Amino acid sequence: MLNEAVLIVFFIAILLYSVIIHEVFHGVAALWLGDMTAKYAGRLTANPFKHLDFFGSFIAPLFMYLSLGFAFGWAKPVPYNPYNLKDQKWGPALVALAGPGINIVVALVAAIAARLISLPLGLKRDIINTFNEWSDVAGTIAGAPGAIFYELLIMVVIINVFLAFFNLIPIPPLDGSKLLFSVLPIKVETQAMLEQFGFVLLLVLILFFSGPLRLFLGLALNSFLSIAI
Repeated sequence: MLNEAVLIVFFIAILLYSVIIHEVFHGVAALWLGDMTAKYAGRLTANPFKHLDFFGSFIAPLFMYLSLGFAFGWAKPVPYNPYNLKDQKWGPALVALAGPGINIVVALVAAIAARLISLPLGLKRDIINTFNEWSDVAGTIAGAPGAIFYELLIMVVIINVFLAFFNLIPIPPLDGSKLLFSVLPIKVETQAMLEQFGFVLLLVLILFFSGPLRLFLGLALNSFLSIAI
């Protein structure tokens, strides 16, 4: 029970900081491209109190974790003014992709670090395969020095891969929609309409196309987890 409680605490902490770094790098990219809005708003910081949304960062992840065994969360969006960007065509897409991009970098670094931990390959596979079976994982960890660190790194990989690739789906308000709007000649009025109904489209995707969505996220996750073994 103690190991399980510790893992839950670390899971929530990793989730929160993965979301925070995602948002911070939106602001960093905007700053690099000429917009100072996020800097003036004090959002280019790792201080969680500048980013956390009470419902999205605490209540929703806790409820999802207790009911589903896994969780997503969000922080307050980092503000930026697209009209201040040096590149008006690709600037918004670059700002949007900076969030998923840093999550991919974090996941890759964590996967490589996990691979370097000296554990039997069978144990590593067992930890990955039983990630959501907390009692099994806790029992495995208790008898294997170093396995707890491997488990935490796998958490980092899974959370950041999900944050990155889920946000790359080209449906507003997800980051992938900004790339879609930059690539395709979509009128401003159409963009506004898609953004207005984006949450509805996203809900439809989750409810009625969960199979392809799970396949997409599963393939992305497996590619990173294969590095960690």
